[in-house]
Formats: sequence, C-alpha cells, structure tokens
Amino acid sequence: MPPTGLPCARRNFACAPTWCISPTVTASSKTGTDSKPQTTRPSAAKRLMKAMGMGARAPASLPDKLRLYAVGDLHGCAGLLDELHAKIEEDAAGYPHARKIVYLGDFTDRGPDSKGVVDRVLHRVPRGFEPHYVCGNHDVTLLEFLEDPEVYRLWRPFGGAETLMSYGVRPPLFDSAEQMEKARDALRAALPAEHLAFFQSLELTITVGDYLFVHAGIRPGIALEKQSEQDLLWIRDEFLSSSAWSGKVVVHGHTPLPAPVRTANRISVDTGAYATGNLSCAVLEGTSCRFLQASAA
Repeated sequence: MPPTGLPCARRNFACAPTWCISPTVTASSKTGTDSKPQTTRPSAAKRLMKAMGMGARAPASLPDKLRLYAVGDLHGCAGLLDELHAKIEEDAAGYPHARKIVYLGDFTDRGPDSKGVVDRVLHRVPRGFEPHYVCGNHDVTLLEFLEDPEVYRLWRPFGGAETLMSYGVRPPLFDSAEQMEKARDALRAALPAEHLAFFQSLELTITVGDYLFVHAGIRPGIALEKQSEQDLLWIRDEFLSSSAWSGKVVVHGHTPLPAPVRTANRISVDTGAYATGNLSCAVLEGTSCRFLQASAA
C-alpha cells in the first residue's frame, strides 16, 4: 500500500498521475473578463520523485550521530572481506559518532573460505563498530545439513562442497546416504563451537531507523511483522519488481547484480563477490546513501 500523507491534490481531486490542472488567478479574472485556467506543471525532478513514490513521504533516515555500513553477500570470499574492512576503516576514520556494520547474510558457500569469513566477522570487525548479522538462505542450509545429511543433495549444487572443504571435510563423492552422513558427522566434529553458535544466532531482520535489513527481501502487500521466513530468505522477482511501500526502505542482498541499486523502496548490495570479484556495501548516514566496493582486480 502507498504511504499515508498523500499530497492534498491526490486526496481531494481526480488528477493526472504526474501533474494537475489548477485555476490560476490573473488580473483579468479579478476584473471579470474571461480567462482560461492555466496549467501548473511540476518540475521534472518533482515528477520523477512522484513517479518513484518519493514525493509523498520524507526521505528514509537513520538516527542522528550514527553511520551504518551494510555489507552484501560474502560467500566465502575472505580476502575480499579483508579489503572491504580496510576501506570501511579508512572511510570511517575521524567519524566521531556511533558506527554500526550489518552483514546481510550468506557467509558460506561458493567461495573458497567460508570458515575464514566467519572467523573474520566474529573477530576482525573494524575497530569501533557494533556488528549485526543477518541470516541468509545458504547459512540456514548448513544448519539443515547438520540435522539431516541428505539435505546435501540440495546443498551441493549451490556451494555446499566448498563450505565442507573450508572446514577440512571431504565432500561426498557419490549420491550415497552413507557418504552424506559421514560428511555430516565430520562437519559436526570440525565446526568450532563458536561458529555453530554464530549460525544459530543469526537474525532474520534488523531494523534501524527507517531501514529494514534482510537477506532476500519481503513479500509486497504483507505487513512486515507477518513476513514468512521463506520469503525473507528466498524471495526474488515478486519483491524486486515491486515499487510498493512497506513502511521501511529494505536493504538486502541475495540477488547478485552488476552494481549496487538504490530505489525508493529498497537498496541492493549483492554484487556477486564469488563470481565477479566485487564485494559491495552501502554507507548510510542521515538521509544519505553511498556505496563502497572492494575488488579482486
């Protein structure tokens, strides 16, 4: 649904979507001579803002004296994370107020060093930052594999083998229940207790100011408090193609794109680090949004 507080013209008159015809008082009208109503057309910038749904509400913002960095899908790219952390520290140098960093999930799979990524987000967060951790669909799949080894049939095509190897576990060679159970038991033994606790403590959503941080997105038309775990972790097209306003700007990853994207209702920061060599984050402060990127090149 659209936000409340629509402009008066949209509440009280049947207007065209981008501009309205309104009577204009002229000298001739004051003297009683005939005059035709004149059109008042908003500026191009205002028309664009209205078309994007931005004209009916104040810009999204964070609380005062806070800067927040939202990091896209990591997927085992520990080296890129080191580089991005360094860029974040440099960018925040001299900033005198509170700093948060939100990791948007998918710490595991595809890339070569899932274990190294978890070590870094636990122990090498940039100095002076308060970290927050969002749960991704890949992270949930690791936990499901620990409960049911045959989940490996679903996990293997999107990076399960790489995660197992990063923990020193040999992936199953065949579609064998016995081999999958053996690999599961080996991962249980190899997974540090603090890593297991980390995966179990990941949050589905985090709200700061006017922003909702989530891995995949939300289902349009459903209240934020009623969103399903399935959608928060997995949704794509229905969310990405929607311009509906949820009450928060949704900051997300999950769907890799060539560059970060900012629209009126969402900010996307997954740039496919494991495939492109580019790891991105959004930098939010007040009503502003900009991006940082680490590159393997």
